[in-house]
Amino acid sequence: MNASIGKFVWYELATSDRAGAEAFYRSVVGWEFKDAGMPGQAYTLFSAGPVMVGGMYAPSGECGEELKPGWMGYVEVPDVDGYVERVRQAGGTLQHPPTDIPEVGRFAIVADPYGAAFVLIQGLGDMGPVTAPGATPGRIGWHELHAGDGEGAFTFYAKLFGWTLADAMDMGPMGAYRIFAIDGTPAGGMMTRTPDTPRSFWLFYLNVDALDAAMERCRRGGGKVLLGPEQVPGGSWVVHALDPQGAMFAMVAPSR
Repeated sequence: MNASIGKFVWYELATSDRAGAEAFYRSVVGWEFKDAGMPGQAYTLFSAGPVMVGGMYAPSGECGEELKPGWMGYVEVPDVDGYVERVRQAGGTLQHPPTDIPEVGRFAIVADPYGAAFVLIQGLGDMGPVTAPGATPGRIGWHELHAGDGEGAFTFYAKLFGWTLADAMDMGPMGAYRIFAIDGTPAGGMMTRTPDTPRSFWLFYLNVDALDAAMERCRRGGGKVLLGPEQVPGGSWVVHALDPQGAMFAMVAPSR
């Protein structure tokens, strides 16, 4: 059995400027970049040391004109086509039909019942254990869903991937913040999005060694800090930000 089933195994950035995004994230996070060598498509791979983290591309044509810069997470499943049907039956939608990636696997882009998009991927294999917040710089340390309905979203993903509830924190008028676990390890949180958040989306937290220095690198590189720094339960420090092309991301560190 593939030990990665139900895990986030890849992260992808759609950007309007690959060179600019590469320079920004190399400075802020310390990623290394290389061309994927894909025939007919410019696709850049990025890694944290020897560990591959994800890829980056600039959309072209009509799709490129409509698609805003942003991050997308890939979740490993044993049967993309079967899981697309499960998403539909649970009230989600299909955004890109199941498609083969030569010598890689098969993928489909879907959205949960509240509109947050993610990718189903078959064939990437085991990418290792879930990474803790701030533990390994350059890795993704937390996955946060801002949903139309936090409780309904948790039910959807729990049934789809077998994620379990690790904890739930009362956030007052904002409702509960549900921490979900993958294979028993806390991997992220789900909450009902705030009234001023226009849509549901997944936010990915990039591990950095110290937050203040990373924030300064972000600003110096043309990015913008939106929220924070804030200390969260457990002691880590977080910040929400935009890269120079407008893609939203977050950073998490064990200290300021």
